[in-house]
Amino acid sequence: MVDLAALDQRVRACTVCALAATRTNAVPGEGSPTARVLFVGEGPGYNEDRQGRPFVGAAGSFLNQMLGSIGLAREDVYIANMVKCRPPQNRDPFPNELAACAHFLDEQIALIAPQVIVPLGRHALSRWFPDGSISRLRAKAQRVDGQLIFPLYHPAAALHNGSLRATIEADFRALGDLLAILEAPAPPTTHHSPTEPPAHRPDNGEPPDAGSQLPMF
Repeated sequence: MVDLAALDQRVRACTVCALAATRTNAVPGEGSPTARVLFVGEGPGYNEDRQGRPFVGAAGSFLNQMLGSIGLAREDVYIANMVKCRPPQNRDPFPNELAACAHFLDEQIALIAPQVIVPLGRHALSRWFPDGSISRLRAKAQRVDGQLIFPLYHPAAALHNGSLRATIEADFRALGDLLAILEAPAPPTTHHSPTEPPAHRPDNGEPPDAGSQLPMF
């Protein structure tokens, strides 16, 4: 089975799209191969391109602070991007560049099998919600193709707009709450005697949909 180290080597050697010609280093991603949470950004910036690591600039420092605020460290999660090479002048990735890198993110998701995927910002959000708005969908847990998605503002948003910092801090606390709920043990099964009334069920007699139990933050 392919592991993350082998996948990283393929990312670093990739020349499929034009970004390979302008990069200093490809940036595969980093973190725990068994992470419960996978963060997905848009693409590497200047510092990431120089170091070959994701989120190492000012936005990365803020992300580290937010992780610490909910009891996590970078080593506990996995951090990746939609495109693995820096677009020149930090422009938005072109559709063909996103398409060229999409299978790498697919493989990372398959190998890590995270409980929660956190798209950071509108570009990452578009992978799961092509017509979605980050301001409308942020901090809401939703399942897409069996994956639990919890979008958040990109950490850089707080650097460009200081008024968003409190919102991002609150949204990360909501992520921490979600992780705590997912980690909590299932309640014990209650066995009723023949004389005890059964647990309440919907009028149709069917048990509630498990997906409906997910909190919507």
